[in-house]
Amino acid sequence: MSLIGLFLLAVGLSMDAFAVAVFKGLAISKVTVKKSLVVGLYFGTFQAGMPLIGYSVATLFADYIIVYGHWVAFVLLSFIGGKMIFNSFRKEGCSDRVCPAETCTDRTCPGGKRPGDKAASLRPAHMLSLAFATSIDALAVGVSFAFLEVGIIPAVLFIGVTTLVISMIGVKIGSVFGERFKSKAELLGGIILVMIGFKILLEHLGMI
Repeated sequence: MSLIGLFLLAVGLSMDAFAVAVFKGLAISKVTVKKSLVVGLYFGTFQAGMPLIGYSVATLFADYIIVYGHWVAFVLLSFIGGKMIFNSFRKEGCSDRVCPAETCTDRTCPGGKRPGDKAASLRPAHMLSLAFATSIDALAVGVSFAFLEVGIIPAVLFIGVTTLVISMIGVKIGSVFGERFKSKAELLGGIILVMIGFKILLEHLGMI
């Protein structure tokens, strides 16, 4: 596979991660290089790891994983997205002087820290689910690499780095957009996740 072909493949694989990264940028009140890098590392690592797994077990278990993996991704993304959509309509009372970290998400707390950041945080449990769900398609790519006799280590490193960079860009874009539309960030992010879940499922069913 040529370098250009591999680059186009990497960009295509990273689009779901990019969409979720944009949502992360929307939800986090103050985006830093460190936070962007954390998001990029989660998505980049999984996008690199899935093809490696697919390559390693191409003739053994990949068929089963590919069949059921889309359903797993659909359930994960729909659950997370649905929860976010539900939470976006909740009206939590919060006085101007008291800002409980778990309940108030509609204003900035003393010290300039927005409590909603915790709910839309970079906690491992949350990020691992998103990274896994958005990287399922890369598993099949690893299977194809095995049959095409592609040099797997350089290929997955290239895919991982590409996804990392694109995800960091997505976080930045989301943060810029979110400065004007913070109140709708959680709703929009939830809708994006549910749509990605349906897209993955419909692709698997051959409907798109």
